[in-house]
Amino acid sequence: MKISDVMTRAVKTILLDTPLCDAAEQMRAQDIGALPVTDGEKIKVMLTDRDIVTRAVATGKDLRRTTAKEAMSAHIQYVFEDENINTAAETMSAHQIRRLVVLNRDKRLVGFVSLGDLSRKGQDEHLLAGVARCCSESAAQHAAH
Repeated sequence: MKISDVMTRAVKTILLDTPLCDAAEQMRAQDIGALPVTDGEKIKVMLTDRDIVTRAVATGKDLRRTTAKEAMSAHIQYVFEDENINTAAETMSAHQIRRLVVLNRDKRLVGFVSLGDLSRKGQDEHLLAGVARCCSESAAQHAAH
């Protein structure tokens, strides 16, 4: 099964200069924990709710003046839409993340694939259980710090 068969295509993005308060509001409204950040054309990185908390809230920055560019994660993990879902599961497991950006071969954003997408539509229960276990261990490690 290909990633394009299970991914979510409706993706909202923000720009590098988006204030964090606006980004956080979009996350709340969409009930998500991460937004892709673009330069207007191509995806640059992801901004997560954790980025906002650790790089802005915890350091006392003004969320109306601090931009996505100032708080975003340095690297982005992604998969291509024509790859097998096992690739997405393995990438999630290796990086202990629950959601991946999906790109086409021109490296344009076409969607997201989440652990939930894989579990609802995927067929390899053993692989999915392994990804869920890795992500749960990662969450427990973050909570302990």
